[in-house]
Amino acid sequence: MLKWLWVTGLVLLLDQASKLLIDSGMRLYDSIALLPFFNLTYVHNTGAAFSFLSEAGGWQRWLFAGLAVVMSSAIGIWLSRLQKHETLMALALSLVLGGAIGNLIDRIAYGYVIDFLDVYYQTWHWPAFNVADSAICVGVGLMLLESFGIGRKTADI
Repeated sequence: MLKWLWVTGLVLLLDQASKLLIDSGMRLYDSIALLPFFNLTYVHNTGAAFSFLSEAGGWQRWLFAGLAVVMSSAIGIWLSRLQKHETLMALALSLVLGGAIGNLIDRIAYGYVIDFLDVYYQTWHWPAFNVADSAICVGVGLMLLESFGIGRKTADI
């Protein structure tokens, strides 16, 4: 099932290209309104999802980078062991892997993750996120669907 690594590569390409565009075209904390509920807002996230531990003093950079390496390795092994008929799980794992590696690159290169997608309602803003975060969420959602039997095919006998 390693043939699904093209999805991982596509996620990586889209993630890193979008972050480079934001970093080169905007200043930190700049915001561009696109829709009544969506902005491009350039921020740095030194924490995990939803800025968890972002004020921890710096040690979290290496903790989250280490976790990303371990989890990416585990996902790569899992992906390589899938059967041909497990296409939904292969897609899901490929998306999660691409997102994990995309954010890992940021953590190692900069010490933070570049986030810029800002969804909000009135004055309530969801924590900013990026393409990698989106791929991880979609991948985990597909894994949940697969766990309930949706999209699962039986092996050919």
